Amino acid sequence: MPIDSETHEALGLHETSSKSVSATTPKGKSWTEPEGDRQYHPCAEAHPKQGLPKGDVFHIKDWSNSKIYPNSSRDIYIYTPPRINQIAEAPSLAFFNDGAMYVDPNGSVRAVQVMDSLIQSKDIPPTVGVFVNPGKERSFEYDSITPTFVSFINEEILPLIENHLGYELNKDPARRLICGMSSGGICAFNAAWHSPNSFGHVLSHCGSFTNIRGGHNYPYLVRSTEKKPIKVLLQSGKDDLNILYGNWAIANKDMASALEFSGYDYKFIFGEGTHSVRHGGAIFADSLTWLWS
Repeated sequence: MPIDSETHEALGLHETSSKSVSATTPKGKSWTEPEGDRQYHPCAEAHPKQGLPKGDVFHIKDWSNSKIYPNSSRDIYIYTPPRINQIAEAPSLAFFNDGAMYVDPNGSVRAVQVMDSLIQSKDIPPTVGVFVNPGKERSFEYDSITPTFVSFINEEILPLIENHLGYELNKDPARRLICGMSSGGICAFNAAWHSPNSFGHVLSHCGSFTNIRGGHNYPYLVRSTEKKPIKVLLQSGKDDLNILYGNWAIANKDMASALEFSGYDYKFIFGEGTHSVRHGGAIFADSLTWLWS
């Protein structure tokens, strides 16, 4: 069943940190950081070699001109790779929900540093990274299984980005990836599901394929709907969330099983971590490399 934003925040589901689980553990149990999460650290590519060319990050603060999500504001970060002007074709696109978490140079993922490393090594194509924060109604934007959010991307965010850059991004869905964690993870899958011509690759960290706003229906939809041309990598862990709205580890296993049943090109990486992006950060470079392979 859907929940309002106050309940969503009270449960800690608006947070992306593993510490948000403290308000959502089963009754009678206290929460401490699981041992399994401590083993995960940013991947080697998040620590670029000295002298490696660095891309640029431009910050748009408190953007509030959305007509699709009126009365909302959000920060947007735009990463452009080194020597972008020397690229013959339009660059690829990597779009990140909860953008500030992924772009954080001291965070668990450090996407900019990883992309610098992988572009330099030619493991991924030259790629523009678009990191977008949600508005105040994060659950409404991310957990709803309608095409509204991908329309928001296509009709409002990408024209804004291309206008800033002064050139178009690659239109080939095989050159476009969308990524997110928790509610941002199901949002990433939902965007590609509704518009596979917009995004051909999905990277979901601890995706909320649970009964917040209907996401628990996706395993059945994947099984019963004609296969769509999207490539998917799911990540979860044995200490992922287990609360009123579902068990995230089981939900992600169900999604992986459905993707396998329907013949999708997919990977499911199941670790020992909790509801955080730490494991996702540890495998981030390998994830991007596989999705673009």
